[in-house]
Amino acid sequence: METVRVELGSRSYDIFIGQGLLGSLGERINRAGLQGRAGILTNEIVGPIYGKQAGESMRAAGYEVSMFSLPDGEKFKTIESMARIYDWLLAEGFDRKSFLVALGGGVIGDITGFAAATFMRGIDFIQVPTTLLAQVDSSVGGKTGVNRPLGKNMVGAFHQPRLVLADVDVLNTLPKAEFVSGLAEVVKYGVIRDAEFFEWLEEHAEAVLTMQPEALAHLIKTSCAIKAEVVGADEREGGLRAILNFGHTVGHAVESLTDYTGYRHGEAVSIGMAAAARLAHAQGLCGADVPERLIALLSRFGLPTEFPKNISPDSVLVSIGHDKKAEGGRVKFVLPERIGRVVITKKWDDEKLTGALG
Repeated sequence: METVRVELGSRSYDIFIGQGLLGSLGERINRAGLQGRAGILTNEIVGPIYGKQAGESMRAAGYEVSMFSLPDGEKFKTIESMARIYDWLLAEGFDRKSFLVALGGGVIGDITGFAAATFMRGIDFIQVPTTLLAQVDSSVGGKTGVNRPLGKNMVGAFHQPRLVLADVDVLNTLPKAEFVSGLAEVVKYGVIRDAEFFEWLEEHAEAVLTMQPEALAHLIKTSCAIKAEVVGADEREGGLRAILNFGHTVGHAVESLTDYTGYRHGEAVSIGMAAAARLAHAQGLCGADVPERLIALLSRFGLPTEFPKNISPDSVLVSIGHDKKAEGGRVKFVLPERIGRVVITKKWDDEKLTGALG
């Protein structure tokens, strides 16, 4: 087992990474000092597979446990789903000493975190991510929220979990396309912060794609360590943390313009990273090798890099103006200078972005 610490003073927490960890969930929650009633939030896909094991582990540790399940998919990451969760919590008698457990991917993690941030003005929660994307990215850092038709994650709050439990074994039941989608966020970390990690991914792509446990543990730990370092330095995205948005500006536009049904999150981010790299090269920030290496690695992992033909570049310009990170209608782009280093800038050209979108 590997442990990564997110240093946030009194709100610091551990990320546990390894095989066969789900059965120790209750014990680890106990060690974290949580008491009270527990609510597991999951979806209709993950619940039947891992809900029983998670619940039994927590009951064995002395917790009273109830479970609530939502339909699977980004299109259910809504205010309407939040209302259903609030009604369930109230009907079941949850109180300020209760806590929630997010058992699922990024959607469940974001919804559960937002429910915990807002129910009774804030209760504790635990992240038990069951997708690669959630294990390496969305379960860490405390960003929670739901989508609106005009933009992704437009309603939310910062609310840190008490611990994150990433069991590598649960990835064995993950559909291949979902696993590949998560690799986009992994590649992102190499581009924004760690050239050696990017090179490792290039050299070990086959081990990653065949899901060799040692390779998975390494990429999850490295990704979490990078995110923990960034979040520890800038929890609420006042500066440095914005580098984690590499690929997400265009990626979120692709998601919203396809009504959150056309692309998985990682697929949209992959398209966004390729576009950002092309834009950086077009503006003279980086050499041609940067988009070439990035696109080659994304393609090797089976991720899309070409902008959808059924979406007009003009609609993207409108959509990114609604991005929650936009200031005065102008969004900041995260653009690579080289593999391992990016800059955050509002100095980007509409025409060159349109060209980067193809």
